[in-house]
Amino acid sequence: MTTLIKLEITRALRNKKFLFFSVIYPALLYVLIAGAADDTPIPGTHLSMGLYYMVSMAAFGAMTAVLIGNSEQIAKEREKGWVRQLRLTALPGRGYVAAKVASAATVSLPSIVLVLVAGAVVKHVRLDAWQWAAIALGTWLGSLVFAALGVAIGYLASGDAVRPITMLIYFALAFMGGLWMPMTLLPRWVQNIAEWLPTHAYAALGRAVEGGAAPHAKDMGILLGYLVLFAGAAAWLYRKDTRKA
Repeated sequence: MTTLIKLEITRALRNKKFLFFSVIYPALLYVLIAGAADDTPIPGTHLSMGLYYMVSMAAFGAMTAVLIGNSEQIAKEREKGWVRQLRLTALPGRGYVAAKVASAATVSLPSIVLVLVAGAVVKHVRLDAWQWAAIALGTWLGSLVFAALGVAIGYLASGDAVRPITMLIYFALAFMGGLWMPMTLLPRWVQNIAEWLPTHAYAALGRAVEGGAAPHAKDMGILLGYLVLFAGAAAWLYRKDTRKA
């Protein structure tokens, strides 16, 4: 299993196109959105543009890495027969999933750190050391929810259908979860739905820390619930795919 994890990490780091969109692009997007904005608090919040979008783009980048990376790679490997070949070895199913999560987490961490560095350098965001560490760690660990979703989609969709399905889910969650614009600017019905979406709870972890507080129990509970749901779906779809092979 260790060998496969190393292989997956190496392959992820060699994919320059994927690295650009999952690691560099979120930081560039953050600079474009918040770079020239002043420090006036966003209506309905106590956060400036620099603070609000720093957490949003860190979450966006991590979600890009683990969701899109996992779903498309798994679907392609199923079509090429790579997953079936691995089943003929002594590698357990959980080892394959762990390798996918590990490779995605390896790419998502630099993305998070780069956005936080851009916040400190470009927007001169100043936080206590514990806040920087808590935002980075919380965003990184929270991305496991979307890594599990990526695995589930990878076993659900075929190689041709996986990209449109993933992108539809990806953009819907990002928009309705408030990653692209403050929730206070969205219609009330969207805000009501967003309160129960994993992306809203995901970004809320970092925003609570920015305000000097601990993440809310409701947000952590929502993320934990989605993690159990997505991981359970991924496990069921993996077993179903195994029976077909």
